[in-house]
Amino acid sequence: MESKVSEGGLNVTLTIRLLMHGKEVGSIIGKKGETVKKMREESGARINISEGNCPERIVTITGPTDAIFKAFAMIAYKFEEDIINSMSNSTATSKPPVTLRLVVPASQCGSLIGKGGSKIKEIRESTGAQVQVAGDMLPNSTERAVTISGTPDAIIQCVKQICVVMLEVQSVTMGAYTIQGQYAIPHPDQLTKLHQLAMQQTPFTPLGQTTPAFPGEKLPLHSSEEAQNLMGQSSGLDASPPASTHELTIPNDLIGCIIGRQGTKINEIRQMSGAQIKIANATEGSSERQITITGTPANISLAQYLINARLTSEVTGMGAL
Repeated sequence: MESKVSEGGLNVTLTIRLLMHGKEVGSIIGKKGETVKKMREESGARINISEGNCPERIVTITGPTDAIFKAFAMIAYKFEEDIINSMSNSTATSKPPVTLRLVVPASQCGSLIGKGGSKIKEIRESTGAQVQVAGDMLPNSTERAVTISGTPDAIIQCVKQICVVMLEVQSVTMGAYTIQGQYAIPHPDQLTKLHQLAMQQTPFTPLGQTTPAFPGEKLPLHSSEEAQNLMGQSSGLDASPPASTHELTIPNDLIGCIIGRQGTKINEIRQMSGAQIKIANATEGSSERQITITGTPANISLAQYLINARLTSEVTGMGAL
C-alpha cells in the first residue's frame, strides 16, 4: 500500500473491484468507448474491464482515494441516468435505487460486518445506503460480493466508509510478512484523516448525456487493437511511462499461494496490475524462487502489493485474498 500525505490531505493508492452484468458494462464503456474514456480523464483513476464473454465482468478501479471516489460517483450517476431513461416509457411512480456490487476478499468481510453486525449497521445508518455482504463466496474464488443500493450520493459515502475499513484491515495485517519492495503502510493518524475525508459530503457533477447500450446490443469492440484501446490503462495520454523491471525473491513453500491452482492467482495479479510477471523455475539446492515484474512504475507497485497481500494472508492464516 503506497501512502503519502499530499496538500489536500491523505492520498492513498487503492484498488477496488466491481462485478457488473454485460448491460452495465456496455453502459460504462459507452459508444466507441467514449464514456469510459471520459470517466478515466475526469476522475484520474485507472478503469480496467476484464475481457471475456461471460455474463459478468470485473471492473477494476485503481488510483488515489479522491480519484476512486470520483470514478464511483460517475458510475453511480450513469446507472441512475440509465434507470431514468428506462422509466421514461414506464408507468411506475417510484424510482428503483442504484445498485453496485463490490468484490471484497472474504478475509476482510468480518471487519466490514463488525461485531454482531455493528459496523455494517453504522455504515447503513450514516450513509442511508443498503449494504449486504453475501454469505457465500463467489464461484471459484475466495471473495464475496458486497451489494450497495441507494441514491448515488448515499452509494458514494458508503464506498468511502468501506474503503476506510479495508485500509484499516490492511494496515494491521500487512506488516506480518515482508518481501523486498516492502510497502509503506498508512499510519494511524493518516487513517484518521482518511476517515474524516470519508465523512465529508463531496458534490460531484453527473456525467454528461451519453448513449446507453441497449439490451442485446453488442459491445463496440471490433478488433483486438480497439479492445486494447478501450480496456487499456492509458487515459488518453500521448506517452506512457517507460517500462522498468523489479525482482523479488520468494520462499519455495510460499510460491504456491501466489501461483494458485493452475495459475489462476498469478494470472489474476497480471490482469489486475497490468504488469508482466515471470516466475523462475526452481533451482536445485535453493529454497527460493525469483519473480521478475516488468511494467510501468504504477504496474509494478500494484503487482508488488497484490503479491504481498497474498503472502500476508497465507502467513497470517487469514485465508487467501
